[in-house]
Amino acid sequence: MSTLKYSNQSTSRILPFALFMAFIGLEQGLRFLAGRELFTLSNTALYYLYPVKALSVAFLLYAFRKEYREISLKDLKNVPVTCAVCGIGLLVFTLWILMDWTFSVSGSPQGFNPTLFPHPGVQLLMTLFRVGGAVLVVPLMEELFWRSFLIRYIIDPDFSKVPPGCFTWTSFLVTSLMFGLEHHFILAGIMAGISYNLILYRTRSLIQCVLAHAVTNLALTLYVISTGKWQFW
Repeated sequence: MSTLKYSNQSTSRILPFALFMAFIGLEQGLRFLAGRELFTLSNTALYYLYPVKALSVAFLLYAFRKEYREISLKDLKNVPVTCAVCGIGLLVFTLWILMDWTFSVSGSPQGFNPTLFPHPGVQLLMTLFRVGGAVLVVPLMEELFWRSFLIRYIIDPDFSKVPPGCFTWTSFLVTSLMFGLEHHFILAGIMAGISYNLILYRTRSLIQCVLAHAVTNLALTLYVISTGKWQFW
């Protein structure tokens, strides 16, 4: 493999994730500075970053789309497997909202509460961006990083030589733990990481992992909107 080809394959999976995390870091930094009373932030000021974040990551995913050869929509034609994967996605959602968080929370989950906007039109628009980001952008971006790139990179830095779904204990445990640490709800994140890893090992299909992740996020989105438990968002 040429160095350029390897660089493109790595960059296309790392950069969207890195950009997403950079936005999160920016949000946390601004909240920290506001907490030190260096400037004032309204309750919704940082919410306006979310559309920029979602659109920026979506743009990168689209720009690199030709690099994602391991994503095959044909895999979804296996109806029994696809239905089972959707069921696992719903199970992850159920466990996510039922698990005990008292010892597994990193930081203070800020949540995303669009009802704080005074204008109904802005509320609707921001809700649509949040739903689109959570269901369409985040599952694809995260699965490309965690279960296409990192889980194989741990096995061999020339990760494209590693078949999707190749198992080692090190790659399994490291990616499951790190996936949990990425989220405010660490224990739930580890549980989800383990679940999506197992889907990859069983199906050898990244699109099935994306589907399970999207189903989890869609169910969580509907739950948050219907109950107003914004801390899960």
